[in-house]
Formats: sequence, structure tokens, C-alpha cells
Amino acid sequence: MKALVYTNTNEVIFRDEPDPVPGPGEVLVNMEATGICGSDMHAYHGHDARRVPPLILGHEIVGTIVDGPRAGTRVVINPLITCNHCEYCDSGLSNLCPERELIGMRLAGAYAEQVVIPARNIIPIPDTLDSVRAALSEPVATALHALNLARIQSPRPLSELKVLIIGGGAIGLLAALLLKGYGNRRTLLAETNDLRRQSAGSVAGCDVWNPLKEGDPTAGAFDLIIDAVGGSVTRKMAMKAVKPGGIFVHIGLMDALGELDIRKLTLFEIHLIGVYCYTAADMRAAAEAIASGLLGSLDWVETRPLSQGAQAFSDLDHGRCAAAKIVLTPG
Repeated sequence: MKALVYTNTNEVIFRDEPDPVPGPGEVLVNMEATGICGSDMHAYHGHDARRVPPLILGHEIVGTIVDGPRAGTRVVINPLITCNHCEYCDSGLSNLCPERELIGMRLAGAYAEQVVIPARNIIPIPDTLDSVRAALSEPVATALHALNLARIQSPRPLSELKVLIIGGGAIGLLAALLLKGYGNRRTLLAETNDLRRQSAGSVAGCDVWNPLKEGDPTAGAFDLIIDAVGGSVTRKMAMKAVKPGGIFVHIGLMDALGELDIRKLTLFEIHLIGVYCYTAADMRAAAEAIASGLLGSLDWVETRPLSQGAQAFSDLDHGRCAAAKIVLTPG
């Protein structure tokens, strides 16, 4: 099969790879569409020790089951493989399973014509659901999981909160779209890339902000902060902007540098929430949200052939792409 393989820092190569063979309890899936994630870019830059080249990256995938009793079924894949029997899995917190694995991290991922996955990790989708849109189920699930955790902590509905989203990539933009679907009209999205910021403002209908040119957003003005970047600078911005009693949701994993204002966190009872991936229920809800049209048309997604994946990575790396998400297809 053909696959896009991470071979070295800042290098992915489209080449032949052995066909995957499903083991017991697994299914073989023909890839229809697969998205490029920020974590894949992190690996591409050589910043993720868990992803060792040569490796097929990618974990945002929709496809069709090849054989077996469910052959021909179109599915979204939940790429998070868990033990299914520990206390976290039993409690519905499968994303915290100590034995969790993510395809495209140590296991071969989705930037290929075929991928294998445990049968319990497939989510059937309607034949009418567009593959490119369905491929956003995984990042939608991450944004949905973050907002669900924030909703639990918030004394008021999410629709009423003044929200700051830091980062206009896929997770940040999808969080803005979900909030819009919930009826929130008080969201500000901070993004430094001019192309991406303009696109996000148009797509999500929210206010946008360039911290490099306009400075930090107003201090102590936001009920909810979503840091979809996760860098020392963005953490500092978030802690400055959050209100007393507010909620700071940390999703991004750019770095572990810098200091967190623990004094403010304590004195003003800031709710700090770390977010990693999603649960199986979040993945199913995300696919349903896309199919129902809750996130709009999603026509801002850019599509490219898998064979041109190296150029797509380069364009994302150099900020030449206005779209918050590039989806690769076999053609």
C-alpha cells in the first residue's frame, strides 16, 4: 500500500509500505479521508519522543471496513485504544486508561491507504455523510470533551459565558463552532496567523484578536479560557485574562515551560482543567454533531491528495494555509 511516512525531523515521504494485516478482534479499513492534527505537526518537528521515525502518523480517519461480517460499512475510527477493563475504562474515563495507545504514536497510523483497528473502536456513520467532514470527528470530540468538562464546573450555561479561545487551529475553531451552536455570542478567538485568524472570524462568526499586534486581551474579563496552544506564553495570557472564579481549560501540548500563577489560581479560586483526548461517548457524539449540521457546512476544510502530504505539512509549518484543517484523501 501507499503511505505517508514520517522519516526524519521536518520530513515525511510518500512511499510503499507493507499491507497491514488485522489480528484477532481487529478489522481492516480502507481509508477515505484523514486529517492532519497539531500533534502530528509536533512529531514532524521532532518534538515528540514517543513518535520515533520511521512511522506512519495520523489518527483522524474515516473509511470503509474491507472484510468480515461488517464489510462495506462506513466508519469513523476512535484512534484511542484502551484495555477496556481497568477502573478508568469501567468508569467511562477510557482516555485515562494507563494502557492507552493512540494509532500514529507507536502503532502505525492513518496516513495510508489502509489501517487496522480493534473492532470495538469503529463508529458506523451514514452513507450520506461526506468523508472529509466525517474525518473531523476526532478533533470535534476533543473540543466537545473540553467543553463538557467546563460545563460541569460552570455555575452558568456555556451560552452565557464570556469566552476566550487561544489558538485558531482545528481544536480552537471547532470549540468556537460548538459554542456558537450552543447559542454563545460572546467568544473572542486569539490567533497570530493572519490567514487563519481571518478565516476563523468568518467561519465561526466570533470576534478575533491578534495578541502580537493588539497585546493581551483584557485582564480578568473572561469566564472561560480555552488554551488550544499550550505554550508558556499562552498559559500566562490565560491566567491574566481569567476572571475570579473562572475556568481555565488547558488542551494544547506545545511545551511544559514557564510558570503558572499559582497564587492567583488559589486566591481567586480559578478552576484549572487539563484535557487529554476524549471518551468513546465523546467520539460518538462528535460524529453525530457533524452529521446533524451543528457545526455548519465545514466547507472551510481544505482537501489534498495523500500523495501531496509532504507539501501539506510544509505549508502548515510555514503558515501558508488559511484553513484550520487539511484533510488528506487517497486520490
